[in-house]
Amino acid sequence: MDLNLTMSAQDMLKLNRDVDAFNKSISDSPAKKPNAGMDRNDFLKILITQLSHQDPTQPVEDKEFIAQMAQFSSLEQITNMNEGLSKVADLVARSQALNLLGSSVDIADGDTKVSGVVDAVTAGDFPQILVNGRYYDFSQVQKIKRAASEE
Repeated sequence: MDLNLTMSAQDMLKLNRDVDAFNKSISDSPAKKPNAGMDRNDFLKILITQLSHQDPTQPVEDKEFIAQMAQFSSLEQITNMNEGLSKVADLVARSQALNLLGSSVDIADGDTKVSGVVDAVTAGDFPQILVNGRYYDFSQVQKIKRAASEE
């Protein structure tokens, strides 16, 4: 039994076109930043391309395939953990802003310092506090003093 293990010129041309199209889709994507790391979609595209173009007489070794799947699983877990930590950070910022109600604060507003009591707090991803009739971003708070009733 004589097997031809080389690709025909036509198959090689098609493979090169597919690879070029894939590389172009990665580099031309508006969501991609230069030197940005791979995300799970990139990993899956590469894995599918590799599996669809492998030589049937020499398939990917089991160990290699398992290692690639483990890498994908790790990438997925890290992505999920990152999303969860972002949500926790947002909740902590909201909680800290809410705890300022009734407290006296010093706020950096450009080159000036504003002092006053926090009368209200807005909800959302970027909480704001109402001091002296004006809203300021929570990140502008420089100093917090206890309210007189808490001392």
